Amino acid sequence: MADQSEALARVVDGRAWEEFCDTLKAAGAVVLAGPDDPLDRAEGWRYLSRLLRAGLETFIEASDASTPHFQRTTGETVKMGMDNPDNVYLNAPVNGGFDYRIWGTRGTVHYLGFGTQAGNYAATGSLNTTGYLEAKDMRLGPGGSFEIVASSKEQPKGVNWLPMKAETRMIQIRQTRLDHASEVLADVKIERVGGPGEVRPLDPVRFDRMLQGTAKFVAGTARLFDSWARDWKQHPNQLPRFPHEKAFAAGGDPNIAYYHSYWELADDEALVVTLAPPECDFWNFQLANWWLESLDYRFRKIHVNKHSAVYRPDGSVEIVVAARDPGHPNWLDTCGHRRGTMCVRWIRAKTHPDPQARVAKLANLERA
Repeated sequence: MADQSEALARVVDGRAWEEFCDTLKAAGAVVLAGPDDPLDRAEGWRYLSRLLRAGLETFIEASDASTPHFQRTTGETVKMGMDNPDNVYLNAPVNGGFDYRIWGTRGTVHYLGFGTQAGNYAATGSLNTTGYLEAKDMRLGPGGSFEIVASSKEQPKGVNWLPMKAETRMIQIRQTRLDHASEVLADVKIERVGGPGEVRPLDPVRFDRMLQGTAKFVAGTARLFDSWARDWKQHPNQLPRFPHEKAFAAGGDPNIAYYHSYWELADDEALVVTLAPPECDFWNFQLANWWLESLDYRFRKIHVNKHSAVYRPDGSVEIVVAARDPGHPNWLDTCGHRRGTMCVRWIRAKTHPDPQARVAKLANLERA
């Protein structure tokens, strides 16, 4: 009761708002400790504003696990954690103590995965996956219809089951496209079994916690992925395998092998990446900035995937990362950056061949 009284007092006298603003201001230290190039610095401030938008939507506008709905909080203008340009991400708040019904139609999207997650980047610095279900393993009805039970109880028989744990607090959907123009996204809805069915009025006691959670999300997310970029800077212009357990703890798909790194190039240099894609459901390579935001794939070519890449006769793929197009079919645009981060990912790969990378003079790659 005392905690409730204190929360009410904080909302009424403005301390909740002041602490929210102070935490946001303090998050700027992450940006100031990062690269001081004007473009990197400006993107850092924009990054915090984007994280704030995502935090407000997640922790305030759609935080009721009794009346959840799926929303897209990461997309073309809100990015984090090496977001995949081929993905459409959807999130819904849940509580591992309840059961949920998820239903909809499969569509034709290449890869569809449902994950339950615990923790958050603010409170725990992690987003541990507590259960996973891929569309390939689901029973589908007429027209691709489906229904899923999400529960921390023992698996029900004869149904599509998405496991949760008591600590589960979110369901994330990944819809991964090969051909963006032709694939139809899944249509997905969610409800709590036995839930109230209608959104509750704003609770001032909860609002204090929601507001602080938002600010801590901004600060925690910025710190986490800045630390990743710093780690990757230790092996520039290479693509080593990223530890699976570290990716999994940050909410990564258990079916994906990741190769993360840092790149840095002079104006007259290019990074030549050579892949021997294994037998797999999906692969892609992408560029991102220091803050692990994918570069602007709406207007520039910053990634290739299994469908869009041009292959060599032996089945390998050569990719050229450079400030200008040397006339290469798999050229990726650095979008004015001299440094950034990058990623190769395979989904359900049979083998895991290491990508190769080398720095070359751009003039030597240009075709007459």
